[in-house]
Amino acid sequence: MGKHLFLILNSILLWWWSSITISKAYSQNQTDRFALAFLKNAIHKDPFGVLSSWNDSTHHCEWQGVLCSKRHLGRVTSLVLRSQGLDGFLSPHVGNLSFLRVIFLQNNSFHGEIPPQISNLLRLHVLILSNNSFGGPIPSNLSRCLNLENLNLIDNQLVGRIHSDLGSLTRLKLLGLSRNRLVGPISRSIGNLSLLQQLSLKDNVLSGGIPEELSRLKRLTFFQLASNKLTGEVPAGILNISDIILFSVSFNQLRGRFLNDVGTASPSLYGLSAQNNLFTGTIPSTLSNVIGLEELYLANNNFHGPIPKNLGRLKGLYTIELGYNHLQDDLSFISSLVNCSNVNSIGMAVNLIHGSLLRSFSNLSARIERISMSNNQIQGSIPLALGNLFNLTFLDLRNNFLTDCIPHSIGPLSNLHKLGLGGNMLTGEIPSSMGNITLLNVLHLSSNFFQGHIPQSLGNCKQLIGLALSNNNLIGSVPVEIMDLSSLSIILNLANNNLSGSLPLQVGSLKNLGVLDLSHNRLTGLIPASISECLVLEGLYLEANSFHGEIPEALRPLRGLQELDLSNNNFSGPIPSFLAGLLLLKYLNLTFNQLEGQIPKGGVFLNGSAVSIYGNTELCGGVPSLKLSLCKSSSS
Repeated sequence: MGKHLFLILNSILLWWWSSITISKAYSQNQTDRFALAFLKNAIHKDPFGVLSSWNDSTHHCEWQGVLCSKRHLGRVTSLVLRSQGLDGFLSPHVGNLSFLRVIFLQNNSFHGEIPPQISNLLRLHVLILSNNSFGGPIPSNLSRCLNLENLNLIDNQLVGRIHSDLGSLTRLKLLGLSRNRLVGPISRSIGNLSLLQQLSLKDNVLSGGIPEELSRLKRLTFFQLASNKLTGEVPAGILNISDIILFSVSFNQLRGRFLNDVGTASPSLYGLSAQNNLFTGTIPSTLSNVIGLEELYLANNNFHGPIPKNLGRLKGLYTIELGYNHLQDDLSFISSLVNCSNVNSIGMAVNLIHGSLLRSFSNLSARIERISMSNNQIQGSIPLALGNLFNLTFLDLRNNFLTDCIPHSIGPLSNLHKLGLGGNMLTGEIPSSMGNITLLNVLHLSSNFFQGHIPQSLGNCKQLIGLALSNNNLIGSVPVEIMDLSSLSIILNLANNNLSGSLPLQVGSLKNLGVLDLSHNRLTGLIPASISECLVLEGLYLEANSFHGEIPEALRPLRGLQELDLSNNNFSGPIPSFLAGLLLLKYLNLTFNQLEGQIPKGGVFLNGSAVSIYGNTELCGGVPSLKLSLCKSSSS
């Protein structure tokens, strides 16, 4: 009897315990299910229907984007809904998913604040909310999530400061806060994150110095602080971190001679970006020790002295940008890159570089796509070897001392998008082979000594948005083919030449053009009525020609005009009153014509400093500052 009673009691006890366990598991299941339901309700756009499986007919562990634990039945461990176009809020009920280890919600359109309840997720290892529109501050209590290894809030609209409490997340390997609106100093406590490998704080409004404590991050590989308002010097210890791969502090207000430390203890560095700061000193030859270096951005600083020739040892070098400094050297540096077969871009504009291009260009890799050497002291002719650089898309040699003709070998450079040779001493004719460069967007040949006609073949360049041939000795008529380039949108500048004939009717094809400058030529005839179709024009400069007739009604539709110069021509008749109706017009020059009658009232004519009309002796009226006589009344 006693044995049977024991068995009965034991069975009752087991039943009672299992019913409690089942009830507890069911309750926990419901907690997670209800939390997920609240998450769904806070999302009001689901373009791909990813949440359609979140319904009562399916267990929540089978819902799309939801993963559950195998040990703890029904408990949600991962929420993965990246790149689904979701739009809405992140519900505070996310804090009830207490077993969550991973949250992937990047590349959506979540907005509102990051709920502080997320700090209840003490098991959380990965929180990625990047590329959304979250606003407000970073939740200060995130520091409770001590297991966090990856915190990525990049590309949102977060405001406020970086809390010092983040320094207690000592398991963090990635801290990404870039492309937000964060202000204030970089917290020194980040130096406590001894396991940190990636620190990305770029594109914020952070100020103050770079904390010395960051030098303690010995596992750091990515260091990105670009595009802030940081000041002071770069702590030397940061560039002594042996594993650092990318060092980016561009677009700040940093100063000092930090480059002296590069190359001694940064063998893994492949990207060094420090452009647009206030750095000084020379570029050290030790930089050549960074044998893996591929990208070097030092433009817009105050570096001086020569460019180390041994940079040619960097065989993986891809981009080198040294422009807008005070570097003084000859072009033998370019010759030293003969072994750098991967070089894609060289930027050396606005320095004190001198020498000839003849040897330099022959040593460059045919893979190069971009060369920027404007505003230097480069001399001699453009080498024929330029034609071998058939991958070039950008070539800017403006404002140097180049002489002789443009070689016809430039014609095969069919990939060129921008060609700048203005501001030199080039002679001869503009080669017709330039018409073969049909991908050209911008062609700048102004301020040289070119002669002859404008090549009709330039009309083949159907993608031109800017064409500048001013300040040369070009003759002949304006080619109809040029006027037919409806792609021109920035500027067509043919000023200060010896062009003659009339303005082609095809000027009306320039429907997208912003600025047309034909001034200081020998053009004659009437302004074509077709100019009325140039509705985007903001600047029209026809001064110092021999145009005649009345100022045409065709200018009336050009309501975007801001500057109009018709001075030093032979225009006659009254100043048309519609010019007063061009409300954006800020500058009007009609001097030295044969205009007569009363000055229109209103608009630009109310500002005497914006209007020039002297040299027209038959004009009257206007504001007192124009100093014209009163108009005689018709009754007298």
